[in-house]
Amino acid sequence: MPRITCSVNNCHYWSSGNVCNASQILVTSSSMSNSQPQNVDAPMAGTISTTPVQSSEETCCKTFVPRGSAQEDADGITLK
Repeated sequence: MPRITCSVNNCHYWSSGNVCNASQILVTSSSMSNSQPQNVDAPMAGTISTTPVQSSEETCCKTFVPRGSAQEDADGITLK
């Protein structure tokens, strides 16, 4: 998997050096992300509709889980 960087340091998958340690991520449109529950994430990527956008401001990393929260196992993603 390519190295993914992320500056959201309160995410469960964030690691020192702004590295994302999620085994998978789902980047989608902000509108799609806002319409789905938290557990709709990368393992389901092949079953969701494509979500074209015009700019990076319209995108969202759906894999965010707050560090230390009860949601850490909600999406089926694991730490690398």
